[in-house]
Amino acid sequence: MSHAPLNVLFLCTHNSARSILSEAVLNHLSQRQASGRFKAYSAGSSPRENQQPNPLAIEALNAAGIETNYLTSKSWDAFAGENAPHMDLIITVCDNAANEVCPVWPGHPATAHWGYADPSLVQGSHEQRLDAFRKTLQMIGQRLELLVQLPEHALEAEALAQSARELAGKG
Repeated sequence: MSHAPLNVLFLCTHNSARSILSEAVLNHLSQRQASGRFKAYSAGSSPRENQQPNPLAIEALNAAGIETNYLTSKSWDAFAGENAPHMDLIITVCDNAANEVCPVWPGHPATAHWGYADPSLVQGSHEQRLDAFRKTLQMIGQRLELLVQLPEHALEAEALAQSARELAGKG
């Protein structure tokens, strides 16, 4: 790859499930299918004190063969400072974060909203709850597969927001 990867930040409320799944899947796909064209991050608008990735999210990712050791829950404030990596695309993955006021991001990155139901709200046995995470992981994976397959021109700054928004209806 001749240029820096596109930095993508996935936002959700607590940064424990959907945004964590999205970060892990995009980094996995980028390394395996997209020659490192993407670098994914995740954060939450209001993570709880001592928030950690949901153990069921980690279990679902591990079962899918996706690396999880680097994943941590963090506030979106970590990406708003001057020393934070420049974001090219910010995608909200839950309805709560889509309706909240986002901080001003340096460089005014492209934005999109890809809503997913919160698998951590599913009640039942361990297997039923894990199945909700697997289904969410599958839906996220389908949409991210489409993202990494986009041609270069669809990932240029002028087209990136439109490309990401169009993918909201797919996958």
